[in-house]
Amino acid sequence: MSSNMSSDERTAAVDTVSLDPSSHATNIYDIEDAGGEFFDEEEDDDDMDLEPMADDSEDLDFFDTTDEAEAEFHDADDGLSGVEITFSMDDGEEDEQDGNETETGTNTSQSAATPQASRPLIQVTRSQILRLFGQHGLQDLFRNHQASALGNPPQDDEEEDDGCTGRSGRRRRRGQPIPSRYPPIPSEQGKRLMSSGTFGETGFYEDKLRNRKDRLARRLIYRELGISQGPPARANKLISQGLIPSSNADTIIHYNARCYSGQFSDDGNFFFCCGQDFKVRMYDTSNPYKWKYYKTAEYPYGQWTITDASLSPDNRFLAYSSIRSVVFLAPTDPTLSADPIALDFAYLGQAGRRRQFTGGYSHFGIWSIRFSGDGREVVAGTSDHSVYVYDIEAKQSILRIPGHNDDVNAVCFGDNSSPHILYSGSDDTLIKVWDRRSMGDSREAGVFMGHTEGLTYVDSKGDGRYVLSNGKDQTMKLWDLRKMMSTEKASSIDVHRYSTGFDYRFMPYTEASYEPHPHDCSLVTFRGHRVLKTLIRCHFSPPGSTDSRYVYSGSEDGCIYIYNMDATLAGKIDVNRATHHSRPRDDSSMYPHQHSIRGSRPDTWKTCVRDASWHPNAPVVAATSWNGWGMHTGTCTTHSWNDGADDDEGEPRMGSRVNQLLEDDASLYDQSGGRTSQFRSRLRSQRVQPLGDDDDDGDGW
Repeated sequence: MSSNMSSDERTAAVDTVSLDPSSHATNIYDIEDAGGEFFDEEEDDDDMDLEPMADDSEDLDFFDTTDEAEAEFHDADDGLSGVEITFSMDDGEEDEQDGNETETGTNTSQSAATPQASRPLIQVTRSQILRLFGQHGLQDLFRNHQASALGNPPQDDEEEDDGCTGRSGRRRRRGQPIPSRYPPIPSEQGKRLMSSGTFGETGFYEDKLRNRKDRLARRLIYRELGISQGPPARANKLISQGLIPSSNADTIIHYNARCYSGQFSDDGNFFFCCGQDFKVRMYDTSNPYKWKYYKTAEYPYGQWTITDASLSPDNRFLAYSSIRSVVFLAPTDPTLSADPIALDFAYLGQAGRRRQFTGGYSHFGIWSIRFSGDGREVVAGTSDHSVYVYDIEAKQSILRIPGHNDDVNAVCFGDNSSPHILYSGSDDTLIKVWDRRSMGDSREAGVFMGHTEGLTYVDSKGDGRYVLSNGKDQTMKLWDLRKMMSTEKASSIDVHRYSTGFDYRFMPYTEASYEPHPHDCSLVTFRGHRVLKTLIRCHFSPPGSTDSRYVYSGSEDGCIYIYNMDATLAGKIDVNRATHHSRPRDDSSMYPHQHSIRGSRPDTWKTCVRDASWHPNAPVVAATSWNGWGMHTGTCTTHSWNDGADDDEGEPRMGSRVNQLLEDDASLYDQSGGRTSQFRSRLRSQRVQPLGDDDDDGDGW
């Protein structure tokens, strides 16, 4: 476009051009006619606003709002569909002298028109070009084209709305998103495990149009009609593994002490619950929907709480421990009232060392115990950084493995049918594998490395291959025995470099606190639950009722998190919501065994699910929790699959409240109709000190 054209000539040229988008006209112009204004390589990238030059007389028409001006120029905002724009760009260098702009622009325009002699030259004014550039898409197009020409990748910009026209007043760079420090979800390795058949069956979608999974009723109909895909056994597994219990509680068992652990027996006929009052309650759960109280065993001279318990494979004996070196063994038969038998793990067969336990000095504390598959031995993890194996018939410890650098919080056997493989998890962040058949040098057979904080629990699938662990780094990890790290390699790594010294009892843990372990050898990492305040436990779901489809864990936020093997969330049981205000507020001095938990207020209902157990033959989960006002008390709640119903017609009624003997207790209900009436009545009965009248001890009210 020549700048020597008069105003009338330009107007006439515009009148002869059809700017109707449907005309498919080809507009040809040279970009250098604008003096390189829009492609100035020396211009700052961050300043992308396109403003007309004040010294061009043509720009006055751009701001002309009269009807004549609107009729003269085409508004680019009306749409550009059907308009084909061809750019003729010169790869030569830009002119550096402003005085040569007019001459250079004229010559370039003529040279650009030369190869198009056979086609009519359509001339467009700069104001129309500016209106064309008003299209947001073209601005991005030219900006990215310029960035590509300079060798810079296109950047995504974030606009600030001026609040009036909806157009951007200025642009700023959008910061690159911070990648998650955790492994991606879903896990590709976990997907392969889910489809392998080792962890349940993968169902097919029957409704391919909506991509929906079958509900229970449809699966049952297909099974009865014989039209389900695969053999009947596979159909039954698909039905059972989809029955995930709901948050609604069938029964709420209240205890006057915090509950630390609770588990079903392998056959599902027995359940025990350990409390901070040093008592273990046992229940008959042969009918998982209607429990019966069995008996209570007590730990004499216990310290702080009962830390763990384990049931013998034949359900005849229950072993339970405290923060002492003695484990008590009690018969489960309710007709037997004999005192429990003390097993002193500190006794290793030394002459003159056997003594009767009287509650005095203890060599160490025991955090975790497990029966062997044959019921002859008990393994324990202790506070003296060791693993002990106790022979019940010999009445002494037959093996001590001082293999860790911190407390051993969790132990288990690798195989239900063999006592040779042991797993131990410690606060030194390591899980160590021990083979008792080759311990001449007292070294571990291998190491699982990947947690950056201490271990709280270790569970074995029972097949001698897969292991599950919970860590204070707020993750749960799945391990494969075939991929463990060798002892030589593990000994060359300083694991303390990757630990922060985080105290899970008092300190919060954020995502920014997590750093991935560079030597992580785990298969899948699960996250979402919170491992705070106490040693929260995790488990594999049972093969009978779920076909080993899931893994699950308690959580400090009052929920049970159920995960698929690919680390996606399969379900969540909200115990806090199910039990909220399920007993009246009471004076904490009623419970002499309780100690205040830092961060918990006595006037606030708080729930922390420490342990959970899935029934081996029914879609029922029992949650063992610190639960109540200020978490001074505990509950054991049962949750069953009910297809999302809020209530049912069976007995007992959903949400029924009972005491530890499974008896209806009127004190669990607020008879006055108010949740805090008893608490407020005690407040009214106390004398309120006037201002300035302080107590003798100086403490405030």
